[in-house]
Amino acid sequence: MGRQRASKDAVVEEAGVPANGPVAGTYTIDTGTAELVRDGDNPTGWLLKLNGVQSSHVDLADPLRLDFEYMRWILALVESQWPASAKVRSLHLGGAACSMARYMVARYPASRNVVVEIDGKLADYVRGWFDLPRAPLLKIRVGEARAVTETLTEDSRDLVIRDVFAGPLTPLALTTAEFTAQVRRVLAPGGVYAVNCGDAPALATARREAATIAAAFPHTAIIADPPMLKGRRYGNIIIAGSDAPLGQDPALPRTLLGGAMPAQLWDDAKVRQFAANSPLLLDADAG
Repeated sequence: MGRQRASKDAVVEEAGVPANGPVAGTYTIDTGTAELVRDGDNPTGWLLKLNGVQSSHVDLADPLRLDFEYMRWILALVESQWPASAKVRSLHLGGAACSMARYMVARYPASRNVVVEIDGKLADYVRGWFDLPRAPLLKIRVGEARAVTETLTEDSRDLVIRDVFAGPLTPLALTTAEFTAQVRRVLAPGGVYAVNCGDAPALATARREAATIAAAFPHTAIIADPPMLKGRRYGNIIIAGSDAPLGQDPALPRTLLGGAMPAQLWDDAKVRQFAANSPLLLDADAG
């Protein structure tokens, strides 16, 4: 493909040729464009935009620094479930800059992380830009998230994180009861499924996602900031399911409230109340 015009500060590279370290610019990828932007407040920080939307932030000097609040919420829940010595087998659906997988490697040195990324050229760039840990610590598998999940062995993962978006919403095929059943099949006993749900103030999608996850798992939790939970804005809600209790660590609510954007933790009873009377998401809805 031909080169594109860039802003004054940008460097544009041909698709398929990873940079040797991050270079600010706009890059052609399989699913559109990726823009790499310097973090003006952090000399070792980089922001990745996909098709104009902020997707990931990486601090090259500190894999434990996460600028996106929802990522911190997910990983606070993870840390409340497993000690740092645990060999957590993680499946990350949606890769982008692999920020959460990179965090997992640093926090859980014995962990094994597989990132599923649909865009092969983006995966090549990300490896070149950010010097990611290599397999078996962090493996990038190029493919569609549902198709890959359906090929995985039963009880083969301890943690599944879904962070996949097409525009402002997650593709329906990754939200349905049928897909959630596949995730439950892949999870080992005590495993956790955590999803990043983007929704508008009416929270109709979040209620249906919560209902769908609650139908598949006996234990659920929700994490989000109060304005989001009150339906005052568009934003992120983290919904989690497990066959083991979630959010039992008394330190977790304090951790969530202590962030730059304080968040609340809802227990299983409150999640089920929130989801009451909402129809499950089904593959048939796509028809």
